[in-house]
Amino acid sequence: MLHPLISNPASAQEKSPESVQMLSETETDEDFEDEEFDDGFEDEFENAEEEIFDPLSGYNSVMTEFNDGFYVYVLDPVARGYRWIMPDPARRGVKNFFHNLLFPIRFVNNALQLKPINAGEEMFRFIINSTVGIFGIWDPAKEWFGLEAHEEDFGQTLGYYGVGGGFHIVLPFLGPSNLRDMFSLYPDMQMDPVYYVENRPYNFPKKEGEYLGLSRQTIQQTNLLMLKTVNRESLRIGQYENLKKDAIELYPFLRDVYEQNRAKLIEE
Repeated sequence: MLHPLISNPASAQEKSPESVQMLSETETDEDFEDEEFDDGFEDEFENAEEEIFDPLSGYNSVMTEFNDGFYVYVLDPVARGYRWIMPDPARRGVKNFFHNLLFPIRFVNNALQLKPINAGEEMFRFIINSTVGIFGIWDPAKEWFGLEAHEEDFGQTLGYYGVGGGFHIVLPFLGPSNLRDMFSLYPDMQMDPVYYVENRPYNFPKKEGEYLGLSRQTIQQTNLLMLKTVNRESLRIGQYENLKKDAIELYPFLRDVYEQNRAKLIEE
């Protein structure tokens, strides 16, 4: 694959011998600038390679293959079956509901990043969608008032204050991450209402609160997370395949995509 900054040799026009001789005798400033650009580009490319710090590349490559297999052979088929059963409006309602529940994460991190307008809009969105939108199933804040969500998490907040990402790490089932974003999962989880849900159905096998070593709360949380994940993937079937189809090597490709995307989100 040719780099976009490198011209395709097949598209270049052949020059006559006279023009070649004239160019060789009279070197212009533009030619000199091109040479400087080529040298600078090569130096910058070499420096970019040297700056990559990936001490867990072996583990990350193996875990990427594991996650890819899990998606292809488990999550994607389940999501397709779920999509066949559930109509599109219902699935979008479920997505909106879970997205509305994540209001505390967006609100707190926008406030921590000194974005009061965004934090205020998140507050208005939550109030409107939780009431008129029937617990967030519908999004009248966006449709009626044009209030867009401002996606922020604790990893972006740390990046906003200059905390580097550290080395790259691929998490099982969760996918690409880095040291900063991995540790940022904990405070974000503490603000996710799903992790505080506890349902006690009467027909639960053990009344004392445990089944196969798992508490009722853990099982209910797992069920909600599975519903959230499968529903989300049912709405974006085919996107992962389109993303990775141009990858020569899957792990470096997904790593670079993740790091570039996170850097862009932090800059915004």
